[in-house]
Amino acid sequence: MHIITIALTALMLISCAKNQPIKTYSKKIILKTKKLKFYDSSFVSVYDDYIHLEVFNSANIVLSLKVYKDKICKSAFKCVSSKKFNEEYLADGLRDDFLYNLLSKDKVSFEDKKRNILIKIF
Repeated sequence: MHIITIALTALMLISCAKNQPIKTYSKKIILKTKKLKFYDSSFVSVYDDYIHLEVFNSANIVLSLKVYKDKICKSAFKCVSSKKFNEEYLADGLRDDFLYNLLSKDKVSFEDKKRNILIKIF
């Protein structure tokens, strides 16, 4: 009986630890595209398989995205493929893992004047 209790406790601790971010940091973000326009505070939490971006304005969450390499999940909507998200909110022709790779960096400065995209995280 004692072994079962220890095993269940260990299992619960492992499952809880799995959901902890590898790192979290607070940054300012400038995100200007054809459909997204933000210049606010943000939190970026990096997990094993995705990056969670939360953008705040006056202490309210105005954007929450879980960014995977192949899909992006917006807080109020179901997940869409990264390609579809890029086409709708950023620009056509970007790599599917564009946003994931961008958010993986500590400091971001990306500008594409031709596509009218400006993304800075500092």
